Amino acid sequence: MRLFMKLRQTNAVTAAAAKAGFSTATGYRILLDPVLPSIGSPGRSRRRPDPLVDFFDSEIVPLLKAAPGLRAVGVLEEMARRHPGRNWEALRRTLERRIRAWRAVYGADQEVIFRQTHEPGRLGLSDFTEMGNLGVRIAGVLLDHRLYHFRLPWSGFEHAHVILGGESYVALAEGLQNALWALGGAPGEHRSDSLSAAFHNLDADARQDLTHRYDALCAHYGMTPSRNNRGVAHENGSIESAHGHLKATIYDALLLRGSADFDGLTDYRRFVDEVVSRHNRRHGTRIDAERAALHALPDRRTSDFEEVIVTVTSSSAFTLRKVFYTVPSRLIGHRLRVRLYDDRLDLFVGGTHLTTLPRGRAAGNGAHGHVVDYHHVIHSLRRKPMALLKLVYRDQLFPRTAYKRTFDHLREAGSEKAACRVMVELLALAHERACEAELADALTEDLDQGRSPDVDALRARFSPDPGALPKVVIEMVPLSTYDVLLTGEAA
Repeated sequence: MRLFMKLRQTNAVTAAAAKAGFSTATGYRILLDPVLPSIGSPGRSRRRPDPLVDFFDSEIVPLLKAAPGLRAVGVLEEMARRHPGRNWEALRRTLERRIRAWRAVYGADQEVIFRQTHEPGRLGLSDFTEMGNLGVRIAGVLLDHRLYHFRLPWSGFEHAHVILGGESYVALAEGLQNALWALGGAPGEHRSDSLSAAFHNLDADARQDLTHRYDALCAHYGMTPSRNNRGVAHENGSIESAHGHLKATIYDALLLRGSADFDGLTDYRRFVDEVVSRHNRRHGTRIDAERAALHALPDRRTSDFEEVIVTVTSSSAFTLRKVFYTVPSRLIGHRLRVRLYDDRLDLFVGGTHLTTLPRGRAAGNGAHGHVVDYHHVIHSLRRKPMALLKLVYRDQLFPRTAYKRTFDHLREAGSEKAACRVMVELLALAHERACEAELADALTEDLDQGRSPDVDALRARFSPDPGALPKVVIEMVPLSTYDVLLTGEAA
């Protein structure tokens, strides 16, 4: 104000007000009443009656004292119940401001968040985050999945791994080791959440075993294991806050890609790796600086699986974690050693690796899941085709939708016995001639035209063409030619 009055002696009101840093209107107001603000008139009083004067001190304040965590909308609903004749919804903002101001003066103390100073190479953080709301589809099927997320808070290095099941030790071990080997070193301390999801439904002995395995995993990489308290997310805040940024970045990348559909899980995992790698390139200088402070990695990875012993039943299958898996029938009666990963099962007889199966999941309502390969049972099903009609895993037996549609069409068009016989022959044809996809296309064409499949015509169509087979001529070598090896003479 003093500056304005001084400038006013040689400048117009507009110029003096602009140089003093306030508006022209304020300049004219000062000219009309040139009194300093410190000795000016007090501020204006309330211009309308207080709508809460009869209720705030007498009813609302006792509610706030009795229940300190009560939300303002809860108070509003209670007051509307007590005094139904007033328009309380119109007073919602006034009530919220008044409660906020009261709590600032009389409210309880709140928990304080203490910002931490991070040192390079000291701490690595792990956590899981839900990704089902992104609408990612694999081959047209919605993918319900999570991300394992690893982060170094000092440099901002991140690693993400797609997890198909829930939070488990197997998922943590696989994701953590992938992150450490991608980073090229290990921090001094590894912090995760309380692993309560991994401990869910486990007995005391299993929980203790899982704790020992987690400690052994960290010891293998020279890391000190630590956990934040259960339900206190801000103790892992350096990665909890990064979850939102990572998911937003992946969502933006999906929008730029133009589609959330992927041909296979490998393609989607590659996409996530590319998104995370772009983030790491932006922090490349700090990441390289932190690598110098990390521990060296051991010579090899440690186990990132659970090992279970199962027995193959007469159904040519075994049940593990409420999921029914078929295997080749030659394994009936054998005890198999199963290495259980997040997305697959490796089967062993003794030390010999037999095969790898995709891992299945039980339904959310408790129903058993099924991972069925028709190649394992088609030879027996061909001898007993009527078993297909009431087979427990019949729908899972069909490798593609076209086969299920064909079976439904055959049942509607004729007898169930004939439908089972024809369907089993079609599956046997796909198995023997290795034409599963091509046969599915032929069946789809028949269904679109409303006709039933002709097994004989299809068998002839997918039989090897003798005219296309190469002619192989074998010339016998005279045995006397090998005498050169004895005499050492040139041929």
